Amino acid sequence: MVQYLRTPLLFLGASFQHKEERPLENLWYPPFAGTCPVLGFERGLSSLPPFLPLGGWRGRGEGLPPPPMIRRSGGAKRGAGEAVEALPDPEREGERALEPGKKGRMLRGPPPPPPLLVAFFFLALPLVPGRHYPYSAVLDGASRYRLSWGVRGSAVAFRLEVRTLGYVGFGFSPTGAMASADLVLGGLDRGKPYLQDYFTNADRTLKKDSQQDYHLEYAMENSTHTILAFNRQLHTCDPNDMSITESTVRVIWSYHDKDFREGSQNYHGSNRGTKSLRLLNPEKNAFIDPSLPYFDLTNQGVPIPDKDTTYWCQMFKIPSLHEKHHVIKVEPLIQKGHENVVHHILLYQCSSSLNDSVLDYGHECYHPNMPDSFLTCETVIFAWAIGGEGFTYPPHVGLSIGTALDPQYVLMEVHYDNPSYVEGMIDNSGLRLFYTPDLRRYDAGVIEAGLWVSLFHNIPPDMPDFISEGHCTQECLEEALEAEKPSGIHVFAVLLHAHLAGRAIRMRHFRNGDEQQLLAYDDDFDFNFQEFQYLKEERTILPGDNLVTECHYSTLDRQHMTWGGLSTRNEMCLSYLLYYPRINLTRCASIPDIMEQLEFIGVKEIYRPVRTWPFIIKSPKQYRNLSFMDAMNKFKWSREHGVSYNDYVLRLPVNVRCTKTDNAEWTMQGMMTFPPEVERPYKKEEVICSSASSLNCSLFVFLFIVLYISTTAPRNSVFVV
Repeated sequence: MVQYLRTPLLFLGASFQHKEERPLENLWYPPFAGTCPVLGFERGLSSLPPFLPLGGWRGRGEGLPPPPMIRRSGGAKRGAGEAVEALPDPEREGERALEPGKKGRMLRGPPPPPPLLVAFFFLALPLVPGRHYPYSAVLDGASRYRLSWGVRGSAVAFRLEVRTLGYVGFGFSPTGAMASADLVLGGLDRGKPYLQDYFTNADRTLKKDSQQDYHLEYAMENSTHTILAFNRQLHTCDPNDMSITESTVRVIWSYHDKDFREGSQNYHGSNRGTKSLRLLNPEKNAFIDPSLPYFDLTNQGVPIPDKDTTYWCQMFKIPSLHEKHHVIKVEPLIQKGHENVVHHILLYQCSSSLNDSVLDYGHECYHPNMPDSFLTCETVIFAWAIGGEGFTYPPHVGLSIGTALDPQYVLMEVHYDNPSYVEGMIDNSGLRLFYTPDLRRYDAGVIEAGLWVSLFHNIPPDMPDFISEGHCTQECLEEALEAEKPSGIHVFAVLLHAHLAGRAIRMRHFRNGDEQQLLAYDDDFDFNFQEFQYLKEERTILPGDNLVTECHYSTLDRQHMTWGGLSTRNEMCLSYLLYYPRINLTRCASIPDIMEQLEFIGVKEIYRPVRTWPFIIKSPKQYRNLSFMDAMNKFKWSREHGVSYNDYVLRLPVNVRCTKTDNAEWTMQGMMTFPPEVERPYKKEEVICSSASSLNCSLFVFLFIVLYISTTAPRNSVFVV
């Protein structure tokens, strides 16, 4: 096994068992790893300063190899099973006796370092980042490339474990492609480690970054795998680097069986890919007892039609529990091969007056022939979207089941996305719910907030950044909260939801004219990666607050209007808030004033041939007898018109939608109100381009030099700092 370590603490010779992912076990390295090139730790052990007393300070752990003082025959890369020649050890020329009663062999070595020098390193431990990777993800389908990471203050540490003995590539990209990417290439070439910071321009030309912001901590190989551990600051303020935020990050990866060298043609070929992740999403996978009971809600042999969009609804009955329990974890059960077909799953609570006859069959949702029983299912109790993983509730919160107020019948709505019109697909996807009789303190609830899904949410074509806003108004929140929880509710997770044109979503929070810190945001929204964001700190929503879901869209690739609707080619602008304690509110949304939208294109008068939708335009003449959609489509939209319309619609009064959990309406339903007036916008903290690792290294070097001189200089010497 070949190892490369970068640490100023090698002289301690600490040895212990490495307990990270297999297959690389029983690795040797010091318990602390930092980056301090000033001390000469850039090129491996051969470059260690001569005053560090490595010889004789080698710790021996049972079953563990000694420190990696090695060399290869001929300098070539070692193959599987090839022997490694140990470097000569001048300290093993003799042995000295052990104390009486001791067994074994004691190596003769130099005297220990001065106590002050030893004490210094223990005092300096806080300056050296530890190894802790609470998150991990397999980036490829063959489990050859594993990423682990952890946040260390203003920096993030990465560990790559890749099945190759060549180079490893890793980085970030705005789109998941190689254009305009921020990346590193690393490995071990003939035992010499390398890690270089690169970037690509718009034409994907690879260039070395003049500002090297990725710092290698250690590198190693065994007969099959390469491991690289390195770190970088979240914000480097290097124009060629991407900042790491709480938004979605499109990670790009690659590897090759040969090492990378400047000017080489070692192209990774098909050994590459991309995966969307949230690197800063707080840790969520709390331990759940595997013996906990669970029940599955899965479709049984649903034929997916050969059409673009299908919403399939199926009724289920919650198991009879006879007493209150809490659901504490929900996992998606997506049929293998359908990961890109199952777009999202919503679970609704239905009327308790139903009977088991509703369980006989499923049906297409929102269809004229849909069973009437489906109309009683309005309260969202859980949401999952494409790319998301399992969700674990906080230790003090659970989804209540088993009481008269809890769901007995639920409706599972599955959105199938089949843009290629594939025929013959049969699906059995669904959800798995883990529950416990050990009750949590609070019952969880879900509020759907944002724009009411309808064609009155519309986006002109050829727009690079069109903004839509959905309002959970102060009137709705005040009425619902004052009636049940005047002290407010506490939000602990948010799922932001849009479709293909979505580029960014923000959940804004207003109180008494002051804009609060964003409740949640994703400035790099990925349609194929939507999951609940755990909030770092729970946020309290009070009566009279305003919540605004702000969605940014790009329609540069579209020649016609984009409408709010169910298809992935339609759009949505929604936030699902997980909160506690549960109150009688399931939807808090809005619609921009319809008539005033039409006034932008010159409509002066409308009428309704029937008391319900749709209404018909009466004047002017060019729009006479057209519907809302037909008139908006007929208008000749230009980029300038789109920009003006965006500014116009954001200032329109909105129609309030405020729905109770039993499908009844709060009295605020249907009233008109205006968006909140912001007296004091929230001032985002300025990004600080920190170089904490460099500062720590400089301080470390300074202290080291002072103590080294003080412990090695002749007595009565005088030195000045």
